Amino acid sequence: MEYAALTGISDTVISELKGHLLRTIEIRSPQNFFTSLDFDVNDHIFLTRTSAQDIMRGTSGVVAQVVKHHVSTHKMITGNDTFYEEYESMIIRLQLKPIGVARINNIISNELGKVTLVDAEQICFYEAR
Repeated sequence: MEYAALTGISDTVISELKGHLLRTIEIRSPQNFFTSLDFDVNDHIFLTRTSAQDIMRGTSGVVAQVVKHHVSTHKMITGNDTFYEEYESMIIRLQLKPIGVARINNIISNELGKVTLVDAEQICFYEAR
């Protein structure tokens, strides 16, 4: 199945998603920002701890469903008597519900400034008896 992929996600977030915990994450990195900009509620996405430059066939990750999607802008102002600086940054907050573990079969798109797309299949785990 084709998924938009978020790469370079921290080990803590991946572990908590694997533990089936609802999790809200903030997206600040440019590549993940472009990828997650057009997510809609109920979309299924692929998250991996592997960086965008290192993903390849066989890279594992977590498939999650987008529960909430929120874009916000932060304005920062710093200065003193002789110096004044103002800048804005945008972040995306995603609340995710884990679906399962998956592995990449093929990378469809992984260009800078474009949506990262992968073809991945969910991995089933069976308990031996």
